[in-house]
Amino acid sequence: MSNTIAALIVETLAESGVRRIYGLPGDSLNGLTEAIRRHGGISWMHVRHEEAAAFAAAGESAVTGDLAVAAASCGPGNLHLINGLFDAQRSRVPVLVIAAHIPSSEIGTNYFQETHPQELFRECSVYSELATTIDQFPYVLEIAMRTALEKRGVAVVVIPGDLLLADIPWTRSITPIRATASITVPSEEQLAEAVRVLDTAERVTILAGAGCAGEGAHRQLIAVAQRLQAPVVHTLRGKESVEPANPYDVGMTGLLGLAPGFHAINDCDVLLMIGTDFPYRDFYPEHAIVIQIDIRGEQIGRRTAVDIPLVGTTEATLAALAMRLRAHSGRTHLDKALRGYAKARHELDHLAREEHNHSPLHPQFVARMVDEIADDDAVFIPDVGTPVIWAARYLRMNGRRRLIGSFNHGSMANALPHAIGVQASHPGRQVVTLSGDGGLAMMLGDLLTLQQLHLPVKMVVFNNGALGFVELEMKASGFVNFGTELTNPDFSAIARALGMHAERVDQPAQLGTALRAAFSHDGSALVEVMTARQELAFPPRIGKSQVEGVALYATRSVLSGRADELIELVRTNVTRRVLS
Repeated sequence: MSNTIAALIVETLAESGVRRIYGLPGDSLNGLTEAIRRHGGISWMHVRHEEAAAFAAAGESAVTGDLAVAAASCGPGNLHLINGLFDAQRSRVPVLVIAAHIPSSEIGTNYFQETHPQELFRECSVYSELATTIDQFPYVLEIAMRTALEKRGVAVVVIPGDLLLADIPWTRSITPIRATASITVPSEEQLAEAVRVLDTAERVTILAGAGCAGEGAHRQLIAVAQRLQAPVVHTLRGKESVEPANPYDVGMTGLLGLAPGFHAINDCDVLLMIGTDFPYRDFYPEHAIVIQIDIRGEQIGRRTAVDIPLVGTTEATLAALAMRLRAHSGRTHLDKALRGYAKARHELDHLAREEHNHSPLHPQFVARMVDEIADDDAVFIPDVGTPVIWAARYLRMNGRRRLIGSFNHGSMANALPHAIGVQASHPGRQVVTLSGDGGLAMMLGDLLTLQQLHLPVKMVVFNNGALGFVELEMKASGFVNFGTELTNPDFSAIARALGMHAERVDQPAQLGTALRAAFSHDGSALVEVMTARQELAFPPRIGKSQVEGVALYATRSVLSGRADELIELVRTNVTRRVLS
C-alpha cells in the first residue's frame, strides 16, 4: 500500500495498465523517480529532452489507444514539454503529465525556476490542475486520468516536489482507471433526412478521416460507398484506416493530395463527411449539400457550412445509414474519379523510378523503395515537411501498417521522438521514420535515447541540405529562397559513432541494399540518402497566385544571381519527366 503521494501515483498508474513513464529527472521530480525505482513495475524512459518525452508519450498513445505518461521537473523542465503536448492534444490521444512544481511554500514568491504550469498548459490540455494538499491529490489524479481517456487529450497534474514526498496518513484502495466505450447513433429523424438527401443525389462523394479507424468502421464505410456508388476521398490522418482494400478510394485532397480527390469533391452534389476535421476551406465544394458525421457535435460545421449534422459514433451511424439507403446504380461520377486516380497513380509511380542512376536521388524513389522493403505491419512516422508528402503519396496502407505523425499540429522534428514511444510500446514491431535533415538535426540528441533504451528504430534520412517544404512555400509565393540552407554533418558518421548501424547513399543502385541491411539489423539503424533539393510537389489545386508566384520566383532568382538554382529546378523536375 502507498505510503507517499509519489508511491500512490505509481501504484495507480500501474493498476491502470501504464508500463512506461517518459521524462528527464530533476530535483523536484526526485520523489516520483524514487517511487518508480522502488515499485519496479513501471519503466523510467529516460530521454535527452523533455519535448521528446511528450512526443514519445503521444506516439505510444497513438498506436495503443491507451493512456501514456510523461513527467518533468519544475520550471524549464515543464516548459520543454509544451510542444509535444500540443501535438498530443491536437492529435486527440490520451496523455497524462506529471508536472513537478517548486516547493509549495514558495509558490507566488518569484522563487528559482518558478512558473505557473497549470496556466501554461491550459491551452494544450483537457484538464490542468494544481494539487496542493494530501487529501485533494487522489481525486485530482483520478479525474485527470479519466478526463484524458474520455476526452482523448492531455491531462496535466501539477504537484509541488514536497507534496510528492508527503506521507499518506490514511488507507485508500486504488481504483484502476480504464477507457470506456459507448455507442451513439443520431435520432431517427436526422437519419431519415440524411437518407432522403443521399437517395436522391446523383453525385455523392465521401470525405473520410481518422474517425473511420477500426475494422468495423472500415467495413461500414465500404458498405455505404457501395450503396451510393460514391468515390471515397481520404484525409492524411484517415489514410491508414480508409485506404486499405478500398475499391472506392480515389486518394487524398488538400495540400498534399492529388487532382482526382480534389475533383471528386468539387464535382459532387452531396458531400458526406465522416470522422474528419479536414481544415482547408479552399478544398470544399461551393454548392454541394454537406452531411457531416462526428461523435463530437462541436466539431460539425467548423470548416464548411453543414446542412445535415449527424452526431454519432462512426461505425454505428454508418451501419444505420447503410440499412436505410437505396442501392444506387449510376456509376458515372465514381468511374470518372477512379479513372482519374488510376492515371494520377500511374504518373506518380512513373516519377518514382530511377532508370538513369541519377544523383542526388529523387525522394519519390526513396519513399517507394521504403514502401516495398518495409514489413507488412510496419509503423511509419514521417517528419513534418517534404517527408510527409512522400509518405502520403508512396506508402501503401494495408490494414496492418500504421502511419503516425504530427498531422494536426504540424511540428517539425516529430519523427524521432514519436518513434521512441511507438517502439518502446511495440518492441517486436518494425518502426521506420522518414526523417528530414532539418528535423533530425533539431532533435539530434535523442539518437542517444535510442541507444540507451535499446530501441531498434530504423531511420531513413532525406538529406537535401535545405528546409525543403519551406522553400516550396517561398517559391509558390514568389520569394527567392533565403535562410533555408542547411550545412549538415554526415549523419551516418554520427550514428556510427553512437554505435548504430548506418550507411550513406548517394547512388540509386545502393539504396535497396542499404535499406534491407538496415531494416534487418537487430538494433537501431540509420540510412542517410542524399536527395534532390529542387523537387517540386504542388497541391492539386494551383491558384493563379501560385502560378504567378513561381514565375516571380524564377525572375527574382535570375536577377539576384541565382540562375543556377533555377537551372537545377528545371533539371530536377522538367528534364526528368521528358526523359521518363
